[in-house]
Amino acid sequence: MSDMKDHSSERSASARHRDYRLVGGAGERAQAAGLVNAEWYKCPVPRPVMKQLMQRNDARAIRDTAIWYAAIIASGVLAGFAWHAHSLWAVPAFFLYGTLYCSPADSRWHEAGHGTAFKTRWMNDVLYQAASFQVFRRATVWRWSHARHHTDTLVVGRDPEIAAPRPTDWFALALNIFALKHVSSELPKMVAAACGRIGAEAQTFVPASEWPKVFREARISLAIHAIAIGASLYFRTILPLLYIGLPSLYGAWLYLYFGLTQHAGMPENVLDHRKNCRTVKMNPIFRFLYWNMNYHVEHHMFPMVPFHALPQLHETVKADMPPPYSSSVAAYVEIIPALVRQTHDPSFHVVRPVPAASQV
Repeated sequence: MSDMKDHSSERSASARHRDYRLVGGAGERAQAAGLVNAEWYKCPVPRPVMKQLMQRNDARAIRDTAIWYAAIIASGVLAGFAWHAHSLWAVPAFFLYGTLYCSPADSRWHEAGHGTAFKTRWMNDVLYQAASFQVFRRATVWRWSHARHHTDTLVVGRDPEIAAPRPTDWFALALNIFALKHVSSELPKMVAAACGRIGAEAQTFVPASEWPKVFREARISLAIHAIAIGASLYFRTILPLLYIGLPSLYGAWLYLYFGLTQHAGMPENVLDHRKNCRTVKMNPIFRFLYWNMNYHVEHHMFPMVPFHALPQLHETVKADMPPPYSSSVAAYVEIIPALVRQTHDPSFHVVRPVPAASQV
């Protein structure tokens, strides 16, 4: 399975031979406005510095992944002991297990999808498939979806990953605290893929050559969930589903908390990531769980820089960037009022102080 750099090249070659269908009138308007395949602003970085920043490292990713899965296993064992002891401590223990199982999987899915987590390609692919399952995503579809998100970030009608579309849908956001909207949307698509069908929107960004992967991955994911359901029915206990399946729901709250800091309330249809992304300072634990995706402006501007080099990239380009938010709480002080206002005024958006010398 290719990393995102390979997919981007393949997509460019494919685009020369066929036009990707746009999603409704908004997509057509985005193309007419020159927002499709447009040139985005990039902060100047000397070539030798960028070459060094783009170096991948197996050791760092192996260490972090081992710590993460060890924490999942340890919390799962603790939850199991509490469950069998009929202790109320099973509730917070499973909550911890689900949070560790699901929420950090979102950032691991993300980084492995770019092919930058590990230097070794197959390691990226293994982590990508595992993390996709843990957050209940169709791996290949979301790989290409995310490539589109990067080329057309917050371009209405093109970006399939706008987490907080306008006007604000508070009910949808509330459901996604436990990934209910996400899973209820993804499950029928996964079932359709298992039956050999792919949706119209996915066809706009997933090449036909990739469709067999989509079908195969859906069948494997559904089979694993079916085994967990079958075990729960056979043993007459919900315990198997508390370990596989339900954590993708009850453990999703933290990745929603992290994820909304990326783009929520920011302007749509602009060609400068400094205007439609946020960089947020986070504590070391959050940065580990989020794999430095809090440096989100830097990541969008230079997506092939690995997670471990993003703090250094931030230092390199910060003079040409808006000031980072001091914490996730500081970001939400801006996000929540912006979403409230967008409920009634979809044209409203946050304006970031981009350095005047490099305005786009």
